Amino acid sequence: MAFQRQAASFAGAVPEIYDRCLGPVLFEPYAVDLARRVVERAGDALLETACGTGILTRQLRTTLAPSARLVATDNDQPMLDHARACLGDLGQLTWELADCVALPFPAGSFTSLACQFGVMFVTDKPAMLREAHRVLVKGGLLAFNVWDGLAHNPYARLTQETIARLLPADPPTFFDEVPYGFSDAEAWSGLLCDQNFQVKDVEWITLQAHSPTAERLACGLIRGTPVCSAIQERGGELESVVNAVAEALARLGGEAPFRSTMRALVVTANAC
Repeated sequence: MAFQRQAASFAGAVPEIYDRCLGPVLFEPYAVDLARRVVERAGDALLETACGTGILTRQLRTTLAPSARLVATDNDQPMLDHARACLGDLGQLTWELADCVALPFPAGSFTSLACQFGVMFVTDKPAMLREAHRVLVKGGLLAFNVWDGLAHNPYARLTQETIARLLPADPPTFFDEVPYGFSDAEAWSGLLCDQNFQVKDVEWITLQAHSPTAERLACGLIRGTPVCSAIQERGGELESVVNAVAEALARLGGEAPFRSTMRALVVTANAC
């Protein structure tokens, strides 16, 4: 598994579509799971990196002790703006634009750090983990999840296959190389050990993806991710791609509602 890949950008209408079409289907179920794991050992100062549209942030803030401090960060301003607009000014919650490879916080500022489906997008993963270790207290908790590969996420595999069929000369490889391309558990464990973390749990979690319609999920996967710009750059027409993906998804899990399985790797570790 390569740890250096091109980062993706979420801009324009992408944050809103991502949040509306993908959030309840793909991300909220895993946010509930990750928040439960974090809250058990969170301490009194939690940092969230790559918070996106605030799906995990909401779960953390509503399950953490009222006195616990939560700082939610992202290095993508449109995503951060959308999250802030959706969640508003909740108590003990601070929003900050920050790159997780250069965090603007003193050493030992946090008792725990959580990241939901964000570490795949970081091009320098060792630097990301070094920064996480730096801002955590000794023994502090690091918890994150990453998608398993396309073979274990059939909705994403069908989406990638459909895009490749429609754009065979130069198919965008976003799904294969970024969100679903960093699921090597041994590689993550080794990298964490190299950066002075003690790995506690590495667990595969299979959940159900439920969408009101296959078309809604297809819209989120195409228009709510950076693959939309890659398709347009290659001369593809987004509406026709969405329709084709919706048809493929309906054959997999039904047209209305859509049901399928999804799998992710959940990792927890402590700073040594």
